[in-house]
Amino acid sequence: MRDSFIRALTELAASDPEIMLVNGDLGFGVLTDFIARFPDNYVNAGVAEQNMTAVACGMALAGARTYTYSIANFPTLRCLEQLRNDVCYHRANVTVVAVGGGFSYGQLGMSHFATEDLAILRALPDMTVVAPSDPWQAFELTKQLYARGGPSYLRLDKGSAGLSPDGPPVELGRIRQVREGGDAVIFATGAILGEALAAAETLAEQGVGVRVVDVHTIKPFDAAGVCGTARTSGVVVTVEEHSIVGGLGGAVAEACLEGGVAMRGFRRVGLADCFPSVVGDQDYLRAHHGMDRHAIHAALRGLLDGSE
Repeated sequence: MRDSFIRALTELAASDPEIMLVNGDLGFGVLTDFIARFPDNYVNAGVAEQNMTAVACGMALAGARTYTYSIANFPTLRCLEQLRNDVCYHRANVTVVAVGGGFSYGQLGMSHFATEDLAILRALPDMTVVAPSDPWQAFELTKQLYARGGPSYLRLDKGSAGLSPDGPPVELGRIRQVREGGDAVIFATGAILGEALAAAETLAEQGVGVRVVDVHTIKPFDAAGVCGTARTSGVVVTVEEHSIVGGLGGAVAEACLEGGVAMRGFRRVGLADCFPSVVGDQDYLRAHHGMDRHAIHAALRGLLDGSE
């Protein structure tokens, strides 16, 4: 996904000299082409993410379109005050690009996990929050965030849901149905959408039709689309590589309750309210924390069978 982001940004920078990329001292293999083509549009702020964000905001207030870039937890949680008081309060044109969302850097431990970021950043006024499921989506949403302007968060991870770009177009702020089904619906965000699709395929072999919906935009949230889809079956599961507190599951629950959707069953699949104490690759951690295809299948089966 990060390659797709930088490819989109490079295309945008070719026609907009006001684009600035501010980096937290990493990712040089990915950024090489951009730096070579636009050396005056690049700043390495070093391992100083609070300064990086303040500098980016200052540039934006002076007329630039700035992008900060680092491993997911560092440009968000480490500099939350700067995002709140500098970027969002002034509605500055700053896009926070976070590589390694969720458990992408699973071998490095919880200090490098990004499992609270969606909840925290969606609470910031005027902040747009986006989590693509595939590289092609990251490319398209980078361009749409540029067109939208204002404070935004682009959460990338190392995985891919494996969706083809030949389906319905991705549109910022609108959910995207990727599989039909009338017995239940899964709302998923980010590349873990691939696990949701795998669970739905297993259930299809068992005679259960599960609709799968890609919620790539967490804010602005497509409440009308979510409510309309949830009403089709009344059995809803949300899937996110993130804490179950305040992320996609919370957003879906809020929308459905306020929209008067009568649900027969609802379950959030994600990280429990805890600090993960184990390390491993992304697939291992998903399985360990009960958010892989088997856990999603079990959640849906329990709701449909009435055992949950």
